Amino acid sequence: MHPKEKLPSEHGALHNQRRAPRRTVDLRVNNGSRELETALLISQALSRHCTLDDLIVQTLDTALEAIKAEGGSILIADASAQQLVLYRAVGEKPVLPGSAVPWNHGIAGAVFQSAQHAIIVDADKDPSLPERIDKSTGLVIKNLVIVPLKRWQGEPIGVIEILNKRDRPIDEDDVAVLTMISSLATPAIEEARLFEAKKLAEVAQMAGEMSHDIKNLLMPVLCGAELLKDELEELFDKWSIRKTPESEKSRAMCHEVLAMVEEDVRRISDRVRELADCVKGMTSQPRFASCRVVGVVEAVFKTLDLMAKKKGVALRSTGLDDLPALDADEQRLYNAFYNLVNNAISEVPSGGSVTVLGAVAKTANVLDICVTDTGRGMPPEIRDSLFTAHAISRKSGGTGLGTKIVKDVVDAHKGHINVESTVGAGTTFRLILPLRQVKTGHS
Repeated sequence: MHPKEKLPSEHGALHNQRRAPRRTVDLRVNNGSRELETALLISQALSRHCTLDDLIVQTLDTALEAIKAEGGSILIADASAQQLVLYRAVGEKPVLPGSAVPWNHGIAGAVFQSAQHAIIVDADKDPSLPERIDKSTGLVIKNLVIVPLKRWQGEPIGVIEILNKRDRPIDEDDVAVLTMISSLATPAIEEARLFEAKKLAEVAQMAGEMSHDIKNLLMPVLCGAELLKDELEELFDKWSIRKTPESEKSRAMCHEVLAMVEEDVRRISDRVRELADCVKGMTSQPRFASCRVVGVVEAVFKTLDLMAKKKGVALRSTGLDDLPALDADEQRLYNAFYNLVNNAISEVPSGGSVTVLGAVAKTANVLDICVTDTGRGMPPEIRDSLFTAHAISRKSGGTGLGTKIVKDVVDAHKGHINVESTVGAGTTFRLILPLRQVKTGHS
């Protein structure tokens, strides 16, 4: 045999040795092409969208497509509340945006705090996974990867969670792709947040100016009401010689309307200021004092009585007289019930009713209060969005701000609120309010 000739087995071994590096190179090229393709997709997607919500939708959709996963979510950090807020979820039964978890809670919190990704290849065999159902997507977790949402260099602003990759196990190549998506999307998301914060600041400034202007415009109304009251008193005194049941009824109604105008002018001024604070995302500290719910609801009914009668809607209360006093900010409590009753009146057809029912819960020192109407009810998408950052209003020009104020009032009192509603069967808002507020060392 010629010295340079190789046995078949030797030739095959050498051929395999030559091919091994080639396969590694091919794999790297494929991975590189995948990353380049994904970079192109996310860049194109982000360039077409400028609102924060649109950017987050495109970021998550691109990530799911790149990893070939069933679902996932994006959570953004709220530094003031130290929470991760859900902005987008995709899955079998995804919850609506606005729900939040403490940013040091669970695997997502650990990824956010450490700025390091986490992988669970097989959820059945991983003891670090406390729950198999992902609350944000409704999916049964089979595998998952969570990466911090951040620039190449910088602190995380949130996390991207990807669930249930379909074709093969999650690996570090998937992490590389998601990291690239994260690093490209984060600057765009940060810019959109800054832009929206700037817009919000402009709206807040305008709201403050409007509050000042409205207060000035209301003063002549208040003065005019007082002058009209004096004039009417003088006229009724002149007519007193011919006093009749009709004239006395007319006199009482004039007094009632003028008293309502005077009271509402003062409340409107406070309410506009509260709306301005709500837009700013700021509220003053609540002023707790002993307060009776029955008095608050009676004041709301008194203000809205004429409007309710004009629509043919009855305003009723049950069990409020028996409720004990609670520690509450009366003005804020008025705003909450005003919003709930006012909104209910607009939803109830003529002949219907709005009822406020109260009871003392037997198992805790709390008041259980329901505002129930016989209106048209709400579809699930509107009902489920209430009290979230993405509340939907079906009123023309509505903003959903009223329900946010209600939720803020309940939160300020350390209470709870939920809603039950079915289309065609009315709506019930249930408020649970503690009787006593725990005083802190700062109060």
